[in-house]
Amino acid sequence: MRIGELAAEAGVSVRSLRYYEEQALLTSERSESGQRLYQPADVQRVRLIQQLYAAGLPSKTLRELMPCIEAPVQRYATQLVERLTEERDRIGAQITQLSDTRDRLDAVINRVDVTEVALTP
Repeated sequence: MRIGELAAEAGVSVRSLRYYEEQALLTSERSESGQRLYQPADVQRVRLIQQLYAAGLPSKTLRELMPCIEAPVQRYATQLVERLTEERDRIGAQITQLSDTRDRLDAVINRVDVTEVALTP
């Protein structure tokens, strides 16, 4: 399938697909006319990449994880679980920090008496 077809099937932009190739997360073959050609299985790969990005994993981490995810044989299983656990813990720490920041903002908001705030035009 061509790049536009993959983009439509996976629900991403063509630009995203090109970026994934630049980051060595996705590969394509080239037609005689130079168009990128993808396999049907690449739809699921792109969706997985999107999910991992949405979870906050950077490209470098995705490059490390993709071989483990694609071929989940026992020799990769431990490495995969360890790496995913590290990423989950990192995301959990970010959530905690964001929650703390939100709570601090709430405390400031609650201390402000909006009736005393002078509005200037």
